[in-house]
Amino acid sequence: MCTAATYKTKDHYFGRNLDYEFSFQEVVTVTPRNYPFVFRRMGRMDSHYAMIGMANVQDYPLYFDATNEKGLSMAGLNFPGNADYKPEAAGKDNVASFEFIPWILCQCTDVAQARALLERMNLWSEPFSEQMPPSPLHWMISDGEQSIVVESVKDGLKVYDNPVGVLTNNPTFDYHMTNLANYMNVTSDIAVDRFSKNLPLSAYSRGMGGIGLPGDLSSASRFVKAAFTRLNSLSGDSESESVSQFFHILGSVAQQRGCCQVPGGYEYTLYSSCCNTDKGIYYYTTYENSQLTAVDMHRADLDGASLCCYPLVRGQHILRQN
Repeated sequence: MCTAATYKTKDHYFGRNLDYEFSFQEVVTVTPRNYPFVFRRMGRMDSHYAMIGMANVQDYPLYFDATNEKGLSMAGLNFPGNADYKPEAAGKDNVASFEFIPWILCQCTDVAQARALLERMNLWSEPFSEQMPPSPLHWMISDGEQSIVVESVKDGLKVYDNPVGVLTNNPTFDYHMTNLANYMNVTSDIAVDRFSKNLPLSAYSRGMGGIGLPGDLSSASRFVKAAFTRLNSLSGDSESESVSQFFHILGSVAQQRGCCQVPGGYEYTLYSSCCNTDKGIYYYTTYENSQLTAVDMHRADLDGASLCCYPLVRGQHILRQN
């Protein structure tokens, strides 16, 4: 499954864990301004905003998450059993699910502009190819000030405000927000004795204000844990402090191989990403390599017409001090 989050210090940051049982041969991909996007029903877009993110490239960037040069970001997360894409609809902008991230990031600078496109959009059930049917997803869209969640379900296209700045997987987003109320007594403060006026109790450990915070790998529990961690996180404003803190937020819900069995193997965190959306710098780690690797979109030819792909550095890098 997956977890996405936002974080803001002096700059704004957006990223995600991608959790699955096998790799999609993903690469960091810069799509320059003049790469021709050919949409199945929405024509051809020869000029657009540049973007950077993680993608499976099939002569077309199938983005898992991306940020455009204006700082607008999107991530698609697994949503099986709930995602319901529609047949082609007359009078609507019919956008296939694999086209959704480029469709928004090519032409929007902020969440408000994305909302305007969503009002006339139909998430269409068109597959990328016979070998690649539509993936069941929902999406988080964020700029430096706000986030929304987009879900295409049986009842239609739902757009939710996302004040907690995180997203995981099933159930639907409205459930996750309601479920947070079950943890309203969890606190980062020192634990206070409320058990009984007739039985004085004393804390025997630091961190007891957080007792009850879930630690399992289910999507509902990861949502609560990521929301609590993100909303209580503190760091300095420097790039190093901000990026480090972001990866610690994602690390609070990372999945270790062997702890979550699925048919055919074990789900684990394939990669974690953090994009400085103001500077266009995309940082990542992989399961095998905990060292941060960075790709700066502005060091690529953003006026070009060809994708710039950067294979992931997967092997562990160790600094030996003696």
